[in-house]
Amino acid sequence: MSDVFIAAGVATAALMAGLLLRILRGPTAFDRLVAFNGINTQAILLLLLIGHHAERPELFIDIAYGYAALSLVGSITAAKYLKRTDAVG
Repeated sequence: MSDVFIAAGVATAALMAGLLLRILRGPTAFDRLVAFNGINTQAILLLLLIGHHAERPELFIDIAYGYAALSLVGSITAAKYLKRTDAVG
């Protein structure tokens, strides 16, 4: 069963690498923001997988909740800034 979680973690990291390319190349600020949100979502999933693999899911669930809250606040702040500066397109 541990091999399944390791494979899922590697696949999640590969998806994060693809989203990182979108952040670096994205033609608009909106594309970069969406890719940033995708990386945050994948990071939360990776935290949960690591917690299950380390047999301490309760600790990593709390960390994932905190990260998700910070991610939400950061995304809303970035979206409001982009809307105010009219950089979205």
